[in-house]
Amino acid sequence: MPRFPATVALVLVSITLVGWLLFIGRALLLPFAIALLVWYLINALSAAVRAIPFGPWHLPRAIALPAALAVIFGLSSIVVDVVTANLTELARDAPVYQARLDALLKTYSTRFGLANPLALRDLMPDNAFNQAISAGANAITTIAGSASLVFIYVLFLLLEQSTFDRKMARLFVSPERAEMVFKVRDRIAEALRHYLGIKTAVSVLTGLLTSGLLVMLGLPYAALFGFIAFLLNYIPTIGSLISVIFPSLLALVYFDTLTPFFIISLGLGTIQFSIGNLLEPRLMGNSLNMSGLVIMLSLAFWGAIWGVTGMVLCVPLTVMVLIICAQFPGSRPIAVLLSADGDVGEPISPHVTSEDP
Repeated sequence: MPRFPATVALVLVSITLVGWLLFIGRALLLPFAIALLVWYLINALSAAVRAIPFGPWHLPRAIALPAALAVIFGLSSIVVDVVTANLTELARDAPVYQARLDALLKTYSTRFGLANPLALRDLMPDNAFNQAISAGANAITTIAGSASLVFIYVLFLLLEQSTFDRKMARLFVSPERAEMVFKVRDRIAEALRHYLGIKTAVSVLTGLLTSGLLVMLGLPYAALFGFIAFLLNYIPTIGSLISVIFPSLLALVYFDTLTPFFIISLGLGTIQFSIGNLLEPRLMGNSLNMSGLVIMLSLAFWGAIWGVTGMVLCVPLTVMVLIICAQFPGSRPIAVLLSADGDVGEPISPHVTSEDP
């Protein structure tokens, strides 16, 4: 068999096997993946706190790290409580909104002279609203249920992180090879720090602007929709669209006129377009160098394996794969295919070029 088809077959088999293992092990791997993300955010927040000067002094790591841990988990608890309360209230009122939407469809069907008036069941399955709300409630319940496991993982990661470099160095007989691994790790960390920092900032801005607009117009569940906009902003392309649809549909059945519906739809669409197409690309630049098609395929792949959490994590995971594949001759073509322009940079040299001090 020619070498190229054999290589392609091996890659496809490997991807299938890895995907299958990730799928069947998602109950164990998902909390650990979330814990890694939280651990990274805690360290980033701790570094930011230690960089703040208090006169001639800076906070020591022994104080900044527990403070960052408390802030992250404190904010997470508050957000989960607020979202859970809003979801409970929305589930209680869902039949009313569903009936009003059904009546609205019939009214406009009659106004436009349709022979067969539209009903809600013609557009979506019965109890679709309740099923969507139940899915959201189950997702929140799952996150809250695994919070204790995530917290334990994070604690162990924080306690053992001081030994990570020493362990990694001892995995390799060659110091040059260990040095190369450290450089690859630093390159991944730099890319993720840049992406997550900017993405988190623009997601917070999107959530705040979404909640502010809905509060100004008097639409209920503004905090819930703001959180949804914040979370879905991590999901490429489709996330921003979904975050506009939900509050717009509620405005359609909550208000007696169509004016608030148009204001909310256009306002949220403008927020998403301005931040996603103007502000974020200017801040992000071309640092990730990822193909748009690859991002969509990655979104579908990780979404099929890990659901919404996989969609949120798809870009960081694909960035890691791209950087790692770019370092080895055998996997470098994969990195070229994943990139936007084919330029994945020079592989990190396994030789230490600088002299020891």
